[in-house]
Amino acid sequence: MRTGTRPRNLIFGTMAVCALTAIAGISAREGFGMGGSASPQAATAAVTSTDPQTGLKEWGPALAMLERGRRIFRFDTFGDEAFWGGTLRLHEAIEGARFGGVGPGLSPAAALGVGLKVDAEALSASTLDAIRRGRVNLNDPAVTIALLDANAVVGVSAKRGRDGGLQSVGIQCALCHSTVDNSVAAGIGRRLDGWPNRDLNVGAIIALAPDLSAVAGLLQTDQATVRTVLASWGPGRFDAQLFLDGKAFRPDKKTAATLLPAAFGLAGVNLHTYTGWGGVAHWNAFVANLEMHGQGTFIDSRLNDPVRFPVAARAGFAEVRNDPDLTTSKLPALQFYQLSIPAPKPPRGSFDAEAARAGKAVFNGAAKCATCHVPPIFTEPGWNMHTAAEIGIDDFQSMRSPDERYRTTPLGGLFTRQKGGFYHDGRFPDLRAVVDHYNSAFSLNLTERQKRELIEYLKSL
Repeated sequence: MRTGTRPRNLIFGTMAVCALTAIAGISAREGFGMGGSASPQAATAAVTSTDPQTGLKEWGPALAMLERGRRIFRFDTFGDEAFWGGTLRLHEAIEGARFGGVGPGLSPAAALGVGLKVDAEALSASTLDAIRRGRVNLNDPAVTIALLDANAVVGVSAKRGRDGGLQSVGIQCALCHSTVDNSVAAGIGRRLDGWPNRDLNVGAIIALAPDLSAVAGLLQTDQATVRTVLASWGPGRFDAQLFLDGKAFRPDKKTAATLLPAAFGLAGVNLHTYTGWGGVAHWNAFVANLEMHGQGTFIDSRLNDPVRFPVAARAGFAEVRNDPDLTTSKLPALQFYQLSIPAPKPPRGSFDAEAARAGKAVFNGAAKCATCHVPPIFTEPGWNMHTAAEIGIDDFQSMRSPDERYRTTPLGGLFTRQKGGFYHDGRFPDLRAVVDHYNSAFSLNLTERQKRELIEYLKSL
């Protein structure tokens, strides 16, 4: 070993600590970070002995758990093919009549148009070159099927039947909570786990399904009404509470769907959703079973309330049990991985650094933002919930949750959430509108310069 060079096991032990809060910290060395593909066994083998210089014990199991959690986040359907394929028959609309399904089929162009993303790392170099050169027919549903065969459609997987056609289709966490860096083309690139896909038109994708009778039956309405509701959501939105309370629209007739939240920067954060409900582990179980319609176990007695949650109470969602249970054993690793995803840093040049430095003082001082958005997690350590009156907005969405409150949303990586607006429903089109709201609601009397500097600081987070 050369003089002055740190022993590899010391470097690796230090990096392992970092990996517990940011998996990317070790990816460059061992190839199983955000863009790698190593197996859990390879992750475990990466660290095989106690480090005598740091006293750290073997980190292999922890790193293997991170890798397993990442694979669950990206690729596990929890058995939801039974719903998306077996019940809704969505795969038939994807393949089209030409390949044994129904309708024209879903071309790559149409898929990209509704916000689906393509993982470039799942494709060969020759395929990527052909895409860049415009030699791939993006209007042919056969290409969509080929992308599904390659497991290249982010958050969606398909199974082939014995006849060669699609047998079913399933979805994963990554569908809504990942996007790509567009490094190959718009919608095609390297995965960005945890980023909300604000291009994704969930309603339009569900509406492709030939048979929505199960959804209509659950909501005690007809399929035409269901399709009208789905069409109202628009890009980047989903209504997780619809299957609980049946409220499709706000009193002002706007959609009740909320913006897809980020799944990064959640370490140290108490509650996961805009209106509380529970932590990451609770929400993962909730979504896997009640929204993705996977096969597992979910228990929340609060849903037994027939007044507040009539749909959930009627459907027995307060206690869901399936045998086999395809979700519960995966929740620990999934949570472990999600909590390891750091909030991304904004691109260089996307904010005024000098103004941002001044804005930090405004954030912590005159604007009083840090009262609730406590650095460095930018939410309250502990109970991070507020009534609608406390933040100066209506209570429609908060009243759809058990605690009837709104969560203080962490602010890291705000630049990834600009599309669609800010707050749970996108009511504020930009950060200036957010600042103006708080300036008025709390009589802050910020000057124009303070507002401008505060915005630059928010953009720098």
